[in-house]
Amino acid sequence: MDEIDRNLEARINLYYDLRPGTIAPAPLLIALHGYGANKRQIMREAKLMTPESFAIASLQGFHQHMREPREIAGPLRFGFGWLTNFKPEESVAVHHRALLDLIETLTAEGVADPARVFLLGFSQSCALNYRFAFTHPERLRGVVGMCGGIPGDWETSTVYRKTQADVFHLAGTRDEFYPPERVQDYERQLKTRARSVLFKSYDATHEIVPSMREDVVQWLTVAANER
Repeated sequence: MDEIDRNLEARINLYYDLRPGTIAPAPLLIALHGYGANKRQIMREAKLMTPESFAIASLQGFHQHMREPREIAGPLRFGFGWLTNFKPEESVAVHHRALLDLIETLTAEGVADPARVFLLGFSQSCALNYRFAFTHPERLRGVVGMCGGIPGDWETSTVYRKTQADVFHLAGTRDEFYPPERVQDYERQLKTRARSVLFKSYDATHEIVPSMREDVVQWLTVAANER
């Protein structure tokens, strides 16, 4: 009889870029890109949304794929993602392990203040970050979710717990992937487990616009100085 879905454990390298803060240890923002992007792209965005005192780490997704020529705006002919349809729970586990190891590494190096770690995700990484935040409630000071969703098993999973982390969720009123009717209940749902939730809509499609960047800077500034 055939034996199916046997597996071998393998180790992969995950890559990230780092901008140290102006103080050490500094508040840390870990920024995750959306599907098809890369660590350089989200680092550019994160620098526009983060107080200068913050350290920034931009983590790159671990599923690589070729990009269509019409999608290529820069030198990279490939993009990265965070999930696959085949055994998605394994991708979630890699995502969690990567964040835990990154926080531990930057804390040990004196770069990051472990009491002031923030997580930002755009699009595909948004729901993944919420999974992490509510599975490891003691690890984060705050979470920023941009143009993305909440976990599909939010109401049924037994692993999500309440956290003292604050949440800032930003949505576009013209977002073709996460339109208003899809996200209208997110604020209520997130409030059941987060310490506080700020939900704000913007005149935007599936994108990051200047007013979003300005609001994230202000929110991070306040949150990093609250105890």
